[in-house]
Amino acid sequence: MGRLWGRVIVSLVTGLISFLTFSPQIFIIWPWYGREITVELLTLLLPFNVLIFMLFWNYYLCITVDPGRVPDSWQPEGEIIEVKKVTGGPRYCRTCKKYKPPRSHHCRVCNRCILRMDHHCPWVNNCIGHFNYGHFIRFLFYVDLACFYHLFMVTRRVFDCMGKRRWDEPSGLELVFIVLNYALCIPVVLAVGAFSLYHIYSMLGNTTTIEGWEKDKAATLLRRGKIQEVKFPYNLGARRNITSVLGDNPLLWCCPTVTPGTGLKYQLSIGDDIDVQASWPPRDPALKEQEDKPFILPDSPWTYENGSTNPNLRPSSGARLRSNVAGKQQKTRPVYAGPPYQIDPENEEEERGLASHSRSSSQDSDFVYTEEGYRQGVQVRRGSEGYEVRPVDREELLQRFLHDQNEDVDMYQRYVPEPSSDDYSDEEEEEDNAGEQADGVRAAELSSGI
Repeated sequence: MGRLWGRVIVSLVTGLISFLTFSPQIFIIWPWYGREITVELLTLLLPFNVLIFMLFWNYYLCITVDPGRVPDSWQPEGEIIEVKKVTGGPRYCRTCKKYKPPRSHHCRVCNRCILRMDHHCPWVNNCIGHFNYGHFIRFLFYVDLACFYHLFMVTRRVFDCMGKRRWDEPSGLELVFIVLNYALCIPVVLAVGAFSLYHIYSMLGNTTTIEGWEKDKAATLLRRGKIQEVKFPYNLGARRNITSVLGDNPLLWCCPTVTPGTGLKYQLSIGDDIDVQASWPPRDPALKEQEDKPFILPDSPWTYENGSTNPNLRPSSGARLRSNVAGKQQKTRPVYAGPPYQIDPENEEEERGLASHSRSSSQDSDFVYTEEGYRQGVQVRRGSEGYEVRPVDREELLQRFLHDQNEDVDMYQRYVPEPSSDDYSDEEEEEDNAGEQADGVRAAELSSGI
């Protein structure tokens, strides 16, 4: 898929260059000169077509020329050992399983190490390295010249229409192509022009794009007072830097030539001292001290294997704040997850043992609470493979359920049945009969008195 997408991009770039090349000549300049071949027409179009030819030639070389690969038999000078880069020894690529020459880097897109790697350019579907960097510089140079000449021709046609006393209105098709050429050529010349200035500046300092990032980091460390000033070892001067890329003959700098050198060894500005070459790029002393320290496993690992957890685990302030805010925004009380899970009779002893182990370890451990788990009391922690949830048995689930119901833990509601209205005891019947007799006597006394 990556190769197919790269070919699609190359096809689009080729189509854009072809449109800006042929559309102004066929639909703007040719009708302007009356569709007749004249000396003036040839004088105008010949330089433009020469620039386009050189542009396509260098673009083709950028795509097809191998930027440089590390030979299988190459080995660094001196003792052959694999060491860290900070020690100044030979660098080793674990992916390619080869030693890396100076200024070489591994490209993830090409999946191999590139000699003097500058960057991977998607517009040419290739890495820009030692053997095609000169072609890339010339390609950018000719794109800028061709775009400026293109704008000169189209603008000359526009001013010719506006400068006449009698308005020479272009045809509708010609007007459409004038607008399209302006709309496409101006963004190209701005983008490629800025890119060209950056790479010409880098070539004058004999610096690749990756080394430019390293120089920026070194300048930041120097400004903060963490390191002393370290001179870039590959800056040979402006002229020698140009000749190391475009060749020794200045007359051939604009012509495609083979880049001098093998890409395995570069001349240094300070000398051939390998220690000077290994001192670049300078490293942050704080990071260097951390790399030198051996890795020691903590006494309390993140797993349950030894029955303990890391005591330094604490709920973060951000997690507490988010959980509190979420709890305030939630109007209804969270619904309980459900009844306790059913224990498998075959693994009942094993699960009970794990539950008792989790209860004993939770008393001496601190767990991290997630945003949702902190509100519901679910204790989790971040382990080496993600979040780990502490096992909970049925008894603890029941305690949480009673706590959510605002009941005391380890207390059960007792149901006391009330007596039915039809069931009376003997004493209640005697009291009722005595009450009826007293009411009858009182009624007789009242009637006799009357």
